[in-house]
Amino acid sequence: RDAAYLQTQLLIAHKEKAGIQLQAEEYDLIAAAADLDKIKEVNANCILMANLQQASTS
Repeated sequence: RDAAYLQTQLLIAHKEKAGIQLQAEEYDLIAAAADLDKIKEVNANCILMANLQQASTS
């Protein structure tokens, strides 16, 4: 993730914490970030399972 993306996420988090109403685009960014994190988690789990399976058959 690039610096601008992380800066935007930080700004959104600060606005949320301060109780400032977010715009629709900001909610979309939050949802996209959550989806991306979930995809990365699933990918990591798949790689781990494949490595464990390979190790158990070696």
